[in-house]
Amino acid sequence: MAEKINVALIGYQFMGRTHSNAYRQLRHFFDPPLLPQMEVIVGRNEAAVSATADKLGWRSYATDWQQVLKRDDIGIVDISSPGNTHYPIAMAAAAAGKHIICEKPLANTLDQAIEMAEAAEKAGVRTLTNFNYRFVPAVQLAKRFIDEGRLGEIRHYRGIYLQDWIMDPDFPLVWRLRKELSGSGALGDIAAHNIDLARYLVGDLEEVSAADKTFIKERPLPDSSEGAWGATGKGPRGEVTVDDAVIVIGRFKNGALGTFEATRFAAGRRNYNAFEINGSRGSISFNLERLNELEYFCLDDPEFAQGFRTINVSGGAFGDYAAAWWPAGHIIGYEHTFVHSVLEFVTAIAEEREAVPSFREGARTQATLEAVARSAASRKWESIPQL
Repeated sequence: MAEKINVALIGYQFMGRTHSNAYRQLRHFFDPPLLPQMEVIVGRNEAAVSATADKLGWRSYATDWQQVLKRDDIGIVDISSPGNTHYPIAMAAAAAGKHIICEKPLANTLDQAIEMAEAAEKAGVRTLTNFNYRFVPAVQLAKRFIDEGRLGEIRHYRGIYLQDWIMDPDFPLVWRLRKELSGSGALGDIAAHNIDLARYLVGDLEEVSAADKTFIKERPLPDSSEGAWGATGKGPRGEVTVDDAVIVIGRFKNGALGTFEATRFAAGRRNYNAFEINGSRGSISFNLERLNELEYFCLDDPEFAQGFRTINVSGGAFGDYAAAWWPAGHIIGYEHTFVHSVLEFVTAIAEEREAVPSFREGARTQATLEAVARSAASRKWESIPQL
């Protein structure tokens, strides 16, 4: 039987739920070399975190993450709390010798991200920045096609991530709309995913030119009595201090050109994370809202048969992630990507290797995010430091 390792999950709302589900499901569908145990979930609101621990299957709960990190029985610290908490928790976890999973973006600044990566490396602990969309089987197939040269020389990457959940002017000033808590808006929240996918699939960017915009400057202050969002539309209002939308042009180190767009003001788009990659011999296209499908065009096909084909990426023909779930055509969903990322992480711990993407990779994506923010402010091309 595989060795067990206890997990402390910090944060219990949206990401806390997805991570909890991943820990519960992992052993049911995979045979990991290390079994994560759901030991303690941490949150500031005792009543809420207690109820969540019971609902999601955690053995215990706590309200003080600093005390939890002192526990000798905790092997993994999972940071699923707001962006401004990532740095202090990760630094303390590394100092305590804990392996660390952290939600994206890794930190609110590049300096913090580099410090986090260096602290973990010095401590000899394993890390994972949870860019979970890397672990979609269709994205894994896209990577395989590129690495095998099926697309030829890569020339274009165009990525978009569109949502519409804050279009209502009376939607409250939640933490994601406050720079001191989130670091940035659509840039760090959703563009970070598409930039990471571009780096994973095509390679590092070397410079960017960007524009951003905040459409609604003020919003109602949240009312905690009305739930997680606390939407009221009444009462005092506060300043929105992050971007609502960002558009980026980029040059990759390998000569390809890239475009990126991210907004939370695209009416009708709930979670439209999509990319298209064009090469000298073919193209691929992916849309997260149809995450079991990859569109593929190949110039090597006979002329009469050329055209985009839809590949249903499910079942045993598409690698270990897809094979572990259901027969071909029996599709998987969003939550499964988190199971795959947890599998990668515990396997890396067991094999004493770096997980992918590690904190170092998270810092490289953070370097791109900061270059985008600088460019939007300067209205000039900005170089990306190569870490």
